Amino acid sequence: MELLDDTSPNVQQALLDEFQKHGPAAALFLRQIADGPNRMISFYARWYLNELRFADPVAEFRGFIRSLNFELETGVFLLCRTANRDLNIAAFTKPLDAMAARCRELLAEPSNAREKCRVLNRVLFHEYGFRADTDRERDRASNPGRDLVDQVLARKKGTPASLCIIYLLVARRLGFDLEPVMPPEHFVVGCYAETEPFFVDACEQGALRTPRAMNTLLRRERATATASRFAPAPVREVLGRCCRNLAAAYDAAGNKTQARLYAEFADELDE
Repeated sequence: MELLDDTSPNVQQALLDEFQKHGPAAALFLRQIADGPNRMISFYARWYLNELRFADPVAEFRGFIRSLNFELETGVFLLCRTANRDLNIAAFTKPLDAMAARCRELLAEPSNAREKCRVLNRVLFHEYGFRADTDRERDRASNPGRDLVDQVLARKKGTPASLCIIYLLVARRLGFDLEPVMPPEHFVVGCYAETEPFFVDACEQGALRTPRAMNTLLRRERATATASRFAPAPVREVLGRCCRNLAAAYDAAGNKTQARLYAEFADELDE
């Protein structure tokens, strides 16, 4: 069990070969770990189940929802696998690990929260080139890939939600405590480490906004600005937003079956 989270290709292949020999017994062993309390180990157990074709990605994501044991990276990975069952953990985590490693090279400690965000902005938006998807409105609406984090990691263009999720996952690798925030029609990253919170707008190359600036933005868009609108959003709500975005994108693309699937996920997350 202690080798499950080893991402060495040689170790992974050796474990796959060993699990394959034991068939149903290995599947039972991995499912027990996948349903256990250790989130990181369960994350890798699900990957082995998928690689061995012991798992159904849709059933795995439904099981994650029903477990009520929400954790952002696991949930996002499982959600991506419902669209791409061949996605493996190494492909998902490697670019996140690489960006975090680059941030560590640039961080000069002690650094305050704003300085850390500026380093994250430099790495993600300038060195790696992540940006908001600015294709024509109709093309954006019918492109589910802009809402799937694994595809955004590859194509470097995404929605506010997918870009902010990447920002959060890299920050957490640095031990930097940031939160998802979902005011009306927006998705930003919130930092509450200082006397006054501030917000990172991933669609504007990581622009740092004060609560007053966010209020002004919302009023300009005729949205009601209240203090609760700038509170951290639970992981359940973040995943629900992602599922609703995917349902709308698949519907616009004419794929009614997939649209219904993600709408069902969103409904379950809303319960």
